[in-house]
Amino acid sequence: MLYLPENLKKCRILKNLTQEDVAEYLGITPQSVSKWERGESYPDITFLPALANIFETSIDLLVGMDTIRAEETRYNIHKKATDYQRKGDYDSAEKIYRDALLIYPNKPGMILGLAGTLALKGNTEDAIEFMERGLSISDNEKQKATMRAALCFLYLKAGYEDKANRLASELPHTRESREVIQPLIQRGLTESEINESIENLLLGDGKGI
Repeated sequence: MLYLPENLKKCRILKNLTQEDVAEYLGITPQSVSKWERGESYPDITFLPALANIFETSIDLLVGMDTIRAEETRYNIHKKATDYQRKGDYDSAEKIYRDALLIYPNKPGMILGLAGTLALKGNTEDAIEFMERGLSISDNEKQKATMRAALCFLYLKAGYEDKANRLASELPHTRESREVIQPLIQRGLTESEINESIENLLLGDGKGI
């Protein structure tokens, strides 16, 4: 019932009802409804049909099954694309992400997934464009750290050394850190070394497994 508190409050407000209205309908206290909406407790399962009736929705939508299914679908898309990437089949991975973006055009994970695939394919300018777009809307800090580190090498590969240095200087103290990446950029890398760095960041140590 992870999404139930949020959905209860949202549905109640959409129906222009107060917590007292819902409580009166169910024969319980307004404090109980308040606790449900704050996620401090959950309604007995026997209340779900009545709640769905009050809000003129389905139990599945109320408990967030649509959200859960969508998350599972997106997870499976990433898993399938990553499997192709690890096998070196970047064309198939690219198709999966491009098809997914028709359904989820503004999901940063899908945009960055495509950016990573394009980077692995060697489509540097396109990879930069999608990576910059995805990073601007992503709130996943771990994902952003990896992608920003990869973007440093993409900038370097495209000849944008100043941009690479500037971005590297802003990286956090993590595996994708400025202490590791900025000296590499300043030292100068061959194209094969740049490609290897991008692969290590995007595919991790399990590449080819």
